[in-house]
Amino acid sequence: MRKIIHVDMDCFFAAVEMRENPALRDVPLAIGGSRERRGVISTCNYVARRYGVRSAMATATAQRLCPQLVLLPGRMALYQQVSAQLQAIFARYSDCIEPLSLDEAYLDVSQARWCQGSATRMAEAIRADIRRELALTASAGVAPNKFLAKIASEINKPDGLFVLPPEQVATFVESLPLRKIPGIGQKSAERLARAGLHTCGDVQRFAPYELIRQFGKTGQMLLQRCQGIDERPVESERVRKSVGVETTLPVDLQTAEQAEEVMQHLLPDLLRRLQRHCRAESLIRQGVKLKFADFQQTTVERSVTGLQPELWPRLLREAWLRAEGRSVRLVGISVGLPEMNYHSQQLSLDW
Repeated sequence: MRKIIHVDMDCFFAAVEMRENPALRDVPLAIGGSRERRGVISTCNYVARRYGVRSAMATATAQRLCPQLVLLPGRMALYQQVSAQLQAIFARYSDCIEPLSLDEAYLDVSQARWCQGSATRMAEAIRADIRRELALTASAGVAPNKFLAKIASEINKPDGLFVLPPEQVATFVESLPLRKIPGIGQKSAERLARAGLHTCGDVQRFAPYELIRQFGKTGQMLLQRCQGIDERPVESERVRKSVGVETTLPVDLQTAEQAEEVMQHLLPDLLRRLQRHCRAESLIRQGVKLKFADFQQTTVERSVTGLQPELWPRLLREAWLRAEGRSVRLVGISVGLPEMNYHSQQLSLDW
């Protein structure tokens, strides 16, 4: 039985800023771009969250909800420095670490001998080290697999720990809302709800063939997760599967022709990034992403055997049809990399 710890820092960017300037501790604080530049909130402290401010929210919306919100542009170099210190703490307890971002990681401590092999005590020690050395707080979850450990780390946030031993997994997942499962977004949850599926227990009682017929790959994934099963290993080196670029526009686009012009400006940057990872003729996928004025987004992808420049406009037109009269605030393009050319990267900022 594996022992997995998921560690997630509490409002990381905001917490670092509050550490650097204690006067910010008791005020609503957010890190993000300005409303004039169509910015979004990267993260916010818990004071701001009481006003309804959330990550990925448009800055303009956040400032309407909380007029007194203190907005900072963020200092990525500082956050990366603190993240490196955080990774060094993780490395004391395991050599099998999978960073998910600057402030979040899985640790497989199944073979670790620290703390007499107790994953719970290791999680407690990691959180104590972070508090003492970095003056920050972290939440952690301990469970037999990655899926459950990630959910567990959210239960007692902020600055909390939740342990899910193997013998309690069946009871725990029985009442777990499907919306809590990573990969189940709002739209998927609504489709599942229309089929009478709200919890993992509902899925357990649903005919497997019918689940797959109605929901395809999502149904296949749910069959496993709703039994508490996740066989994915903790990967010390995460492979890059795609390269992409995107831009949020200062003014919404009203026509597909405008979006195509933006896309043409993105292509040189994409090709420069692509050169660092594989040959253009070996690509396996091309995609276009649009985000609409209401913040809903869509992606259109096609399998390819090498870069096909003439495909971009067709993908864009197909994506634009989904706008249904909405204007577009973001345009992005991406390519999928072949497995043989994957380059290991631990902290990718590309989507």
